[in-house]
Amino acid sequence: MSGSALSGLDEHQLEAVRALRGPVAVLAGAGTGKTRVITHRIAHGVDTGAYSPGRVMAVTFTAKAAGEMRGRLRALGVEGVAARTFHAAALAQLNYFWPTLAGDTAPGIVDNKVRLLAHAADAIGISPDTATLRDVASEIEWRKVSMLGIDAYAAARPRGIGRLNVERVVDLQRSYEKLKDERRQLDFEDVLLACAGMLEAEAHVARAVREQYRHFTVDEFQDVSPLQHRLLEVWLGDRKDLCVVGDASQTIYTFAGADARHLLEFGSRHEDAKVIRLETNYRSDAAILGVANELMRDRPGALHLIAGRPAPAEADPPTVQAYPDDEAEARGIAARVAAQIARGIDPRRIAVLYRAHAQSAEVVRALSDAGIATTVLGGRRFFDMPEVRQGIMALRGASVAPLQTGFVDTVRDVLRSLGLTDEPPSAGGALRDAWELRAALLRLAEEAPEGTTLRQFTDELSARAKTHDEPALRTVTLATIHAAKGLEWDHVHLAGLAEGLLPISYATTFEQVDEERRLAYVAITRAARTLSVSWARGVRERQPSRFLREIGSGTLRAAGASARSGGATPSAGSGTGSRAGQGPARTL
Repeated sequence: MSGSALSGLDEHQLEAVRALRGPVAVLAGAGTGKTRVITHRIAHGVDTGAYSPGRVMAVTFTAKAAGEMRGRLRALGVEGVAARTFHAAALAQLNYFWPTLAGDTAPGIVDNKVRLLAHAADAIGISPDTATLRDVASEIEWRKVSMLGIDAYAAARPRGIGRLNVERVVDLQRSYEKLKDERRQLDFEDVLLACAGMLEAEAHVARAVREQYRHFTVDEFQDVSPLQHRLLEVWLGDRKDLCVVGDASQTIYTFAGADARHLLEFGSRHEDAKVIRLETNYRSDAAILGVANELMRDRPGALHLIAGRPAPAEADPPTVQAYPDDEAEARGIAARVAAQIARGIDPRRIAVLYRAHAQSAEVVRALSDAGIATTVLGGRRFFDMPEVRQGIMALRGASVAPLQTGFVDTVRDVLRSLGLTDEPPSAGGALRDAWELRAALLRLAEEAPEGTTLRQFTDELSARAKTHDEPALRTVTLATIHAAKGLEWDHVHLAGLAEGLLPISYATTFEQVDEERRLAYVAITRAARTLSVSWARGVRERQPSRFLREIGSGTLRAAGASARSGGATPSAGSGTGSRAGQGPARTL
């Protein structure tokens, strides 16, 4: 396994993989192979005998990322590593030790914080609307991950929420905590607090956990909150076998308590820390990296990304396009997407990104009018869609009878009876989306191992539904930038790069605007082959985003506006420019 753990790595990746004893910080820019480094480092440690798999914990922020890490480790021949989220690891420890410590099972987990808050509001005689309850739920999460008591929270956030002044917000939070205790429940933040408190209060429990886990790796370390950092310190005790991996330029969750200083100050906080920089990007063309580097130039902790693969013989330069209104922008994006698909580009390799969910409606409509199926990240899950549920039920029903045809042919016949045709509908909208969902089920059947039975296939679909293991639909992806983090596409269309949208209107402080800049950076670095940026003036006469000016001249080419949209190319200073067809394209 030594060869496979050390093969296919560049010089700096190899340095990180060979640094088996902590403390180690890997500053890994976008597209530089951080997950590869994490998994190969663990595999190399196991191969050399430095690590025992059962004593390694790899911590990340999403169940999906943890699952991917486990899969990559298995491919390297490593089994038994605990690859988990902070919450999953803390909950497992609580459930294991709580019965011994308290003589009872661990408390249950709150399944809906907003609903519980509504009950807590009733208990004190107030009736805030759902939006206010959601905001209070977010504030509770921020308070706890920031390790603040309710009184300290009130001092830090004195403005109130919605129609509730800070005194009523405090009353509601106290009522929420009281109701939660009466129901013997913990929320997700309590899980981390309770686990850290248990380890700090019970020395024998802390010894047991530290004996179990000797080596820690933490991915996305720029997103660690004060509470998560404290729990990590308790897990470690006085040991130093810690490797953290992250990119300060991708810190986009400070509103949820993320603090990049834990990453940026790692070298000074940990004696003899080894700090390794990964700046060779294997995802994006050099021109796209040029845009990203210009945006983050001179920002604290920013890495300078270098293209790690040869430039293509023919490459479309990153472009920017202005439009008179949001509808024209959406139709312009749809026209560019349609042109890409017409050239043979797989829709799965195309994404439209935006700052807020509200921006998606116009784009979905324009793409539908163009006959292009879409998937909105964060929308309804594949296995929850009515067409998919109907298809699985019909297939399960067919599985009880002897097959008259082969397995795949049977699946095809069942789905045809529900409306699947050989070719997709010419029109977009619901018919096209339903066709794509049924076609995805057929593709899963076609990709199933030889010898699969219909019963095995339906059981597999049910198992995938439980784990949210969803197939990749042949659709164009629409996503907020937050939802797009960690993903990549060959072709990215970034919509709404205007003042008030990106940066968002409520970003008024330097720190808030800087986070919006990092959001734009995340969006740009999702693109591998082409990047098109657009913005619309709208009824309020928006101005182009300040980030367009910061990117500067020579990195974004002004695309000629189409006669159909009536748009105009922006200038760096004023947001006005020549009409389509009047002279050559200019650069910003």
